[in-house]
Amino acid sequence: MMILKFNLPADEVVAALKATIEGANMRIVSHINGQANAAKIGKNVPADQILEVFRPDFAVRVWAAYKPAGLDIPLRIHVYEDEDKHTVVQYRTAKTVFAPYQSSG
Repeated sequence: MMILKFNLPADEVVAALKATIEGANMRIVSHINGQANAAKIGKNVPADQILEVFRPDFAVRVWAAYKPAGLDIPLRIHVYEDEDKHTVVQYRTAKTVFAPYQSSG
């Protein structure tokens, strides 16, 4: 598990992540804003967002190598505010996520 901490607001970190992801020719498949969703039911919670990231050609490669590995598509990045008011970015690398499948594809 990779964990990075920043002294920046979560929205700034998410914006930088999105730009970096797109700059690396990857795609944001989904952006789940837990804080905004909680606000819809009248709850105020610290920042909590998930970015789901992948690319269609990589998905095709995963499916061809081992169809059940599709369970781990897309890769996820969790961005949240910790108790010390740091913005935390937590993720697993693709190598780590797909290691259990032992495919050379």
